[in-house]
Amino acid sequence: MSGRLAGKIAIVTGGASGIGRATCRLFGREGAAVLVTDVNEAGGRAVGEAVTAAGGRAAFLPLDVTREADWTAAIDHVLREHGRLDVLVNNAGRGGLPARVPAEHVVLADWELIMAANATSVLLGTKHAIPAMRRTGGGAIVNVVSIYALVGSRGGASYHASKGAARALTRAAAIQYASEGIRINAVFPGFVETGMTAELHARPGVREERVALTPLGRVAEPEDVAPGILYLASDEASFVTGTELVIDGGMTAR
Repeated sequence: MSGRLAGKIAIVTGGASGIGRATCRLFGREGAAVLVTDVNEAGGRAVGEAVTAAGGRAAFLPLDVTREADWTAAIDHVLREHGRLDVLVNNAGRGGLPARVPAEHVVLADWELIMAANATSVLLGTKHAIPAMRRTGGGAIVNVVSIYALVGSRGGASYHASKGAARALTRAAAIQYASEGIRINAVFPGFVETGMTAELHARPGVREERVALTPLGRVAEPEDVAPGILYLASDEASFVTGTELVIDGGMTAR
């Protein structure tokens, strides 16, 4: 344990699985007190218990990132328990097959669901974290976006649009709050093996196509992405804001 987040208080959304789970575990090893949040209560509690069993500090709180009242409750909980908030990782999101149809086939209800989960959630987290971080002179927000905010594909109009909104919000908010010592950055994962991608990767040929598109020759694991989030959350990135850290095995360099 190097303690790169020693003494810091962090909230991680979507912490029950995938990139969120890997981030919670890494943050715990690096000394942060982690509030694991998710709508999956059993999974989230299990992650919190695993962090604690490994010698870290963690607790679980249910959080639907599309509900502003849940955000208010989460921030109030952190301030009541710890008196400060240093790091927010906006990781929770939604994908799946309804998010990946071409524009002419998008169902409006699906569009609104995807935008709420992947874009509105980032706004709400940022909105409520800013005043808490201001109280102690700054903090770090890391938004988990996607290379699909950078490139197009044959489907996924809703998903691309929602991630593009999160990208633009990251850059705007970074400028708006830099003078207050609040750094806001984004990580852009490529193709990752997570619960969210499992159904898609099970389709014939999809996983193989994604491997072929990735110069490093494999699909990422969540543990490949979490260290980038750790860097942006840590004081090592004290002069980094508004940046876009692409972790995609070289896919977008083509």
